[in-house]
Amino acid sequence: MTETTIHPAVPARPVTAVSRAARILRYLGRSQVPLGVNRIARDLDLIPSTALHILRTLAYEDLVVFEPNTKRYSLGVGVLGIARNMLGGSGFVQSVQGHLESIAAAFNVTAVAVELDNHEHMVVAALARSRLDLSIHVNIGSQFPALISATGRCVAAQRGWNRAELARRFKGLRWQNPPAFETWLDEIEAARLDGYAIDDGNYIRGIVILAAPIAQTPGLPSRAVVAVGLAAQLDIEQRRELAQRLRHVADSLAD
Repeated sequence: MTETTIHPAVPARPVTAVSRAARILRYLGRSQVPLGVNRIARDLDLIPSTALHILRTLAYEDLVVFEPNTKRYSLGVGVLGIARNMLGGSGFVQSVQGHLESIAAAFNVTAVAVELDNHEHMVVAALARSRLDLSIHVNIGSQFPALISATGRCVAAQRGWNRAELARRFKGLRWQNPPAFETWLDEIEAARLDGYAIDDGNYIRGIVILAAPIAQTPGLPSRAVVAVGLAAQLDIEQRRELAQRLRHVADSLAD
C-alpha cells in the first residue's frame, strides 16, 4: 500500500464556505470604498443571501466592518492583526528588511520584497521607502499581477511556459507603455540568464523597476527583491550597479 501525498496548498476537496469568505475578503481588500451586499454578490457571482451570511460571520470575527447607515461592508481591524502577526513571525521579512533599508538609502529608491500568492499576484511583504516623492504608491500588502513589470519577467523566466502560453498571459497584462511581445520574450530570456530584470517605464511611465528572483525550494512561493525609482535619476551605470546589488541580496536569501 502506498501513501498519497497531497500538497497543502491544493486541498482534495476545498471547503466552499471558506473559499467564498476568502474571495470576499480579497475583494474588499481591493476596493477603495465600502461595498453593499448586492454589489459584492453580483461581482463574485454569489447568491445575495449566501454573501450576507458570510459577511455577518466575518463581521462577528472582526474581519469586516458593517456600516449601519450605508449598509455597506469594508475590511476590519482583525485583518490587520492577522497580517501583523504573520509579518512579525516571518523569517523572510526579518531577513530581508535590513537589505531593503540599505538599498533604499544607497540608491534613493523604494526597495521592496514580494512573494507570489496562490492567485497569480505578487504581494508586498516588506519595504523601505525612498526619500523621493515617487508616482507609484506601495504599501505592505499591495498586490500586483504576477507577470507585470520586472518581477513578471523573472516569474515568467522561472515558469518555463511555451510561447503560446506566454502570449495568452501577455494579452491580459495592463501597462502604461506596453512593450512589444517579442521584446518582452527577449527580456524574459535575459532575466533567466542574468538573474535580474528591468522594466524601464513599461508598467508606469517615468518609473524604472528592477527585480531579482530569490531561488526557492520547489513547491515554495516565488519571492523577489525589487527596487522602484525615477527613471531620470538612475543612469545606465547606476541601474547596472543596482541590479547587481539586488541579485547579490537575492542570492544571500536563497532558501
